[in-house]
Amino acid sequence: MHVVATAGHVDHGKSTLVRALTGMEPDRWAEERRRGMTIDLGFAWTGLPSGETVAFVDVPGHERFVPNMLAGIGPVPAAMLVVAADGGWMPQSEEHLAALDALGVRHGLLCVTRADLASPAPVLADALSRISRTSLGRVPAVAVSGVTGDGLPELRHALDDLVASLPAPDETAPVRLWVDRVFTVRGAGTVVTGTLGAGRLRTGDELEMDGRPVRVRGLQSLGEPAGEIGPVARVAVNLRGVDRDAAGRGTVLLTPGAYAGTAELDLRLDGVPVAELPPSVTVHVGSAAVVARVRPLGGDTLRVRLSRPLPLRLGDRVLLRDPGRSGPRVLGGATVLDVAPPALGRRGAAAARATVLATMTGVPDERDELRRRGLIRRGDLHRMGVPVTVAPVAGEWLADPAHWSALGARLVDAATTYAKEYPLEPGAPAEAMRHRLGLPDIALVEALVTAPLSYRDGRVVTAGSGVPPALARMAETIAGDLRDTPFAAPEAARLAEIGLGRREAAAAVRAGLLLRVTDGVFLMPDAIDRAARRLANLDGPFTVSEARRSLGCSRRVAVPLLELLDRAGLTRRLPDNTREMT
Repeated sequence: MHVVATAGHVDHGKSTLVRALTGMEPDRWAEERRRGMTIDLGFAWTGLPSGETVAFVDVPGHERFVPNMLAGIGPVPAAMLVVAADGGWMPQSEEHLAALDALGVRHGLLCVTRADLASPAPVLADALSRISRTSLGRVPAVAVSGVTGDGLPELRHALDDLVASLPAPDETAPVRLWVDRVFTVRGAGTVVTGTLGAGRLRTGDELEMDGRPVRVRGLQSLGEPAGEIGPVARVAVNLRGVDRDAAGRGTVLLTPGAYAGTAELDLRLDGVPVAELPPSVTVHVGSAAVVARVRPLGGDTLRVRLSRPLPLRLGDRVLLRDPGRSGPRVLGGATVLDVAPPALGRRGAAAARATVLATMTGVPDERDELRRRGLIRRGDLHRMGVPVTVAPVAGEWLADPAHWSALGARLVDAATTYAKEYPLEPGAPAEAMRHRLGLPDIALVEALVTAPLSYRDGRVVTAGSGVPPALARMAETIAGDLRDTPFAAPEAARLAEIGLGRREAAAAVRAGLLLRVTDGVFLMPDAIDRAARRLANLDGPFTVSEARRSLGCSRRVAVPLLELLDRAGLTRRLPDNTREMT
């Protein structure tokens, strides 16, 4: 199937033409038929001479319903611009063409209707000249009469040529289905419709809508149920467990995890100068229309803050419109340059950002994005629409090579500085290094460690670092004191004499030079094993006093040492407060 949107001024015969081509009634609402004009979107389809099927999104032509028109045109790859021979080019012809140009639509044809009422030649020449100056360029043109049928065979062949020229859709892409109509079917529940431009939908699929999971209960296309539908297609999706009020025009069905909603965008505008934009505009994309605040940055670049997040990617086209403006209201089309732009809080940040945006094209490029961002998670880059080929440096983190190299050099400097500031530490804690380098994940610190650094026990260790000589001498002095009485821990006065204060003692314990039994009580690192071997020589359960005598130490040392043995599982405390070896 192929999908084509109609476009053109009100009462120029768009619906009549679609009716003549398809034999179907596109104006389905009673109010539309009563007033003789399309108010909302209509849909109809027909076969072409080649055997292909084309579905039409028939859009309203009245200026009051331009938002409805844009909801129909937004997701569609091609357009049929309709101008009446007896009416000529009109204001809504111009606005619809401006909208197609702003959205970057490149495939279309011109159909001059009511050729039975006036000569089509002047209108054909005028319209083709106007269209040629837009993204559509040179298009085929056909003059028809929906009443007499003249020109309809030629139009069918022109439609065949048009759909044959459309680029092949990407069936492997994630789904992003912009909802343009919502209704309820008795016994089935909520049904949404839209144009599937890429990806595939299957019954039973789990999708996302407004950040919550939804399940596809059933699918229909061209009035027939289907188990699977590929692009490009008009689809109706029956959603399980979704209230009608929870889905509306402008909501989106998404492949889970493939898109991230963003409320702040940097854009490049093709249209009026950015300086002439009003403070607030309406941003149209897909079937959504969202109010946005404007902040000009450069001559053609700006930042917009949307009133609600939208699932956009780099390179997407959006349309900016001023609904309160007199005269032409389409301000221009814009290319999305960034969906996760940096904050502009600092003085001079806006000017610096404008300089960066001047170099950006909107074409997703992995190397450019890494260069600008330095570090980014693989999934975040993928959700921006950037193909990812490089391997992560740690976990899901991707890094720009130059930035990663600079971070490595900074880590060496930071670790060296830390070693000088804290000479008793056995290395710089990884968390401290993460903060000094401003890294978002501690895993990046370990990944950055290369010679002359090493990574031990959660610390970054500099080359040549180890136990400070002064600390080693203190530990050797204590070892000498304990040589003949290994459990007679030095008293506080002796520790002070040696120079072993709190910081030095903590550093000696971390370095494995001493064992901390309790506050102010230090033994050699093998004291637990030696105590267990000595206590094993006692007969049966033993008391604290018996243990103290066996170990040759005071109660100050015996009690906390026995508690260490209990925690190590080498002794067991009995109900009568005696202990036994395990």
